[in-house]
Amino acid sequence: MEAAEELFAEKGFNGTSVRDIAEKAQVNLAMISYYFGSKDKLLETLFEYRGELSKSKLVSIIEKPNLTSLEKVNLLIDNYIDKVFNQQCFYKIFTREQVLTQTGHIAELILQMKKNNQENISRLIQEGQKKGEFKKNIDTALMMHTIVGTANHLITTKHHYRELNNLQSLSEEALLKLIRKKLATHLKFIIKAILTHEV
Repeated sequence: MEAAEELFAEKGFNGTSVRDIAEKAQVNLAMISYYFGSKDKLLETLFEYRGELSKSKLVSIIEKPNLTSLEKVNLLIDNYIDKVFNQQCFYKIFTREQVLTQTGHIAELILQMKKNNQENISRLIQEGQKKGEFKKNIDTALMMHTIVGTANHLITTKHHYRELNNLQSLSEEALLKLIRKKLATHLKFIIKAILTHEV
């Protein structure tokens, strides 16, 4: 799955053959068919795997005891940024598939992942509202788009951020460290304002 993930991100789903995946993974071509059935099923398995990991991490953060609702939101922001940084191949595939795929099993998996995330985050926001930590009338979907859109755009266009901010002297590792810190601070500031500032 890791080999497929890298190749799907680099060459696209249609540009990657099962033979390419077998060669990169250093496995027999027949093994992929035996375990997954087809390239389509391999992609579906990848989405199911990443979706389950994401859901369980989200729930574990929401159910952490002894934290304020805002502290949990901040942990969720850190977790999302970490995922996008550490799973850049998957998020490249995810972004491409949600734009290009409107029907079929992958489209359903993407929609289900988003529904699960929104339901869990809505539960956290409602908890914060009951405690008087968050204001009423929060558009959870739009708030999530703010987090996801900002993080994904910055990370996928980091080469522009480097040029626009004269950071050419930074190594790739130093640039990513700087972006991660700035992005977390920026998103936490915006989301806190959305959740607590009365207009």
